[in-house]
Amino acid sequence: MTRYLLVDGYNIIFSWKHLAKIAKDSFDLARHKLCNTLCDYQGLTGQKIILVFDAHMVEGGTGSKEEYNNITVIFTKEAETADHYIEQQTWRLTQRDEVTVATSDKLEQMIILSHGAIRMSASDLQESVRAAKSGINSRYLENKPVKNNPLAGLLDAETAKKLDDLRYEQKKDKNNEKDKNNKIIEKQTNSKKDNKT
Repeated sequence: MTRYLLVDGYNIIFSWKHLAKIAKDSFDLARHKLCNTLCDYQGLTGQKIILVFDAHMVEGGTGSKEEYNNITVIFTKEAETADHYIEQQTWRLTQRDEVTVATSDKLEQMIILSHGAIRMSASDLQESVRAAKSGINSRYLENKPVKNNPLAGLLDAETAKKLDDLRYEQKKDKNNEKDKNNKIIEKQTNSKKDNKT
């Protein structure tokens, strides 16, 4: 069973303050930011994400479907709203898969619930994105290797101590070897000086 997340793109953009602010200047940039956020989220959750944008007001628009990294982005065709597209897909997909729909549109939420999908508000999606990122960050920090030694972070305490002891012994041996070499060189140097005089 595949887990799907269908996202009402403009509903999310206008619900998330930082994206709504960006959209005042550039819809393109706001869409791009949402796409990138959802790509990261998909990588963390493993859900198949379909991001849907209204293009129903675009005269002669035929709609489009494109793969944007690891998510699918849909622009609806003329006279088709994102809500309508999401309702159709929800009905089709819930027959065999788990479907969650992210929108804060109350009417849309009721319709998708009647189709057997799970609803997620825009603020719930935003919190879920934050939690997923926070989870990966905390897992990284918990497993972060000590200094620049990635192996040390993977070893139990006893094995790490044995390696440290071994490393210390090797260092000690190298230092002893250096001392011996220095003494030999010093002897040879002194011997040459004695021969010259």
